[in-house]
Amino acid sequence: MKYAKTVAVVAGSVAALGAAAPAFAAGTPTAPRISLTTGVNELTSTAPQIPDQVVNPVVDAVGETAGAVHEDGTVSRTADAVTGVADAAGPLMGGLPLGG
Repeated sequence: MKYAKTVAVVAGSVAALGAAAPAFAAGTPTAPRISLTTGVNELTSTAPQIPDQVVNPVVDAVGETAGAVHEDGTVSRTADAVTGVADAAGPLMGGLPLGG
């Protein structure tokens, strides 16, 4: 009987201490303060650096292709064709012809 009382007193004391003591929890992590500039800087600092010997030929090829398309007149011919089709379709409201 003596042991049962001792266990009860110890258990009660531990329970009382647990209820009276403040809880220590991990702090809420805060979101990193990131702006567009900080994000871009972070991405560019961690991205592998591509040497100019790889980038420059690609940029040159894209520039030459854009120049060739511009000189060829492909873009302006396509724009003229689209405009002609739109004019021939007649007046529309919400994609439906206005009967007129």
